[in-house]
Amino acid sequence: MTAQPAPRLTRLLEALLGVGTALDLRAVLQHIVDGAADLTGAGRAALVVTAPGETLLAEFRAPTPGPVSETAPVLRVPIHVRDEEFGELRLAGRPGAGPFTVEDEQLLRVLAVQAGVSIGNARLHETARQRERWIEGAAAVTTALLTEEGADDALTTVAERARLLADASAGVILHPTTEGGMAIVTASTPEDPDGMVGATIAPGSPVLEQLLGGEPVFIDDSATDPRMTTHVRHRFGPSMMLPLQASGRLIGTLALPRRRGGRPYTDVERLLATQFASQAALALVLANARRGRERLAVYEDRDRIARDLHDLVVQRLFATGMMLESTQRRPGADAVRDILGRAVDELRSTVQEVRTTIVALQQPPAEPPTGLRGRVLRETASAAARLGFAPSTHFRGPVDTRVPDRVADRLLTALRDALADASARPGVSRVEVTVETPATLPEGRDGVCLRVADDGAGGGDVGGGPTVTWWAPL
Repeated sequence: MTAQPAPRLTRLLEALLGVGTALDLRAVLQHIVDGAADLTGAGRAALVVTAPGETLLAEFRAPTPGPVSETAPVLRVPIHVRDEEFGELRLAGRPGAGPFTVEDEQLLRVLAVQAGVSIGNARLHETARQRERWIEGAAAVTTALLTEEGADDALTTVAERARLLADASAGVILHPTTEGGMAIVTASTPEDPDGMVGATIAPGSPVLEQLLGGEPVFIDDSATDPRMTTHVRHRFGPSMMLPLQASGRLIGTLALPRRRGGRPYTDVERLLATQFASQAALALVLANARRGRERLAVYEDRDRIARDLHDLVVQRLFATGMMLESTQRRPGADAVRDILGRAVDELRSTVQEVRTTIVALQQPPAEPPTGLRGRVLRETASAAARLGFAPSTHFRGPVDTRVPDRVADRLLTALRDALADASARPGVSRVEVTVETPATLPEGRDGVCLRVADDGAGGGDVGGGPTVTWWAPL
C-alpha cells in the first residue's frame, strides 16, 4: 500500500473544509475553484455559472491564468444546488502529470456535492443579509418620516434610501397627473439628474395601467422596452416600478432603475423592494396624518392666542386709553395735555396693530410655496445630503409670479449645476443661494438673477470661494 492516497485525501478534506466554512458566495466559488485545482494538479480551473440570473465567474490562477479553452482536453463536473444546476467546474492542463483520471473525476464529484450545499447556504445567508438591510432601511425611513427630520422632503427621503438599498442608478418618485398620466416629481441620483424631474408617462401606456391598478412592473431594459415612454428611458437598463399604495389608495410610484448593462434584479430583490414600497407608502400616509394633526394644533393655538389678545390685551389697552383721555379733561392737565395726547395716539395705533395681528392669526397658515420658490427650496434641500449642511437660501422680489416656467426650468438647471460643483470642492462649509427679480441685467433690461456663493477651499467667508451668477431676461 502506497502513501500516495493519504495526501490526496488530506487535500480533499482541506478543500471540503474551506468550501464548507465560507458564507460569502464569491468566497465559496473561489474556494471551490482553488480546491479543484489543488486536488487534480490542473494548470487552469474555472467555475462557469449557468444558473439563470447569476453572473458570477470564479477562475483559478496559476501556473497559466486565463479562461479554460473549449478546445483543450477539459475535465468537466456539474454542480447542483438542490435540484437546480448551478454551474460547471472546468479543469484543463496537467503539466507533466498526464491526462485526468477516473480518480480525479471522483474527487471532483465529492467536492461538487459539498460545493452545492455550501452554495445553497451562501445564498440563504446572502438573502438573510439582504432582507435585514431592507428591513432596517424601511425602519429608518419610517422613523425619519415620523420625526421632524423627515418632514421637509418625505419623498426625497424615500427615493434616496430605496436607491441605496437596491444599488440602483436612481431613485424616482412619480405622481399621477390631472391628465391621467404619471410624472416624475422627485429624483435621487449621484449622477446628473438634469431633465428627469417632470418626465411623464403618457396616459394609456400599458405600464401606467399596471401601476394605476396597484401592480408592480419589472423591466429588463428600460432603453429598449416598448412600454417605456419617458424621454429619459435611454439612460437606464433593468428597472423596478413599484406602486406606493396604502389603504387601497395609490399615492404614487417608486421607480428604481439601474444603469444600462447593469445586473438584473433577482426575485429576492424584487420581493424585498415591493415590501419596502408598501411600508414606505404607509409611512408617508402616517407622516401626512401627523402633519395634519400638528397643523390642526397650530390652528387651535393661533385661535387661542387671538382670543387672549382680544379679551385681555386689547381691552386693557382700550381701558388705559380711556383713562388717559379722561385725565386730559381734568382741571390742571394743560401742562401735560400734549404728552397725554401723544400717549393716547400711540395706544390707538397699538390697538389697531394688535387687532390686525388677531385677524392674521385667525386665518389658515399659507401652504408651502409651489412655484419657483418651492422648487428652489427642494433643490437646496436635496443638495444638503451631498454637502453635509443646508445651503442658506434668500428670495428678493415676486419670484413666484414674475418668472415664467421656461425661465424657471433653466434657472433650476443652473442652480443644480452650481450646487453639484460646490459639493465636489473640498473645504466648502457654507453655501448661499439668492434668487432676485426684478433684477437689472447687464443690457439694462429687467430679468431674474441667480447667485450661488460658497466659502471655497480652505474655509473663509461666503464669497471667498467661487460665485456663480446666472441671469435671464423676463
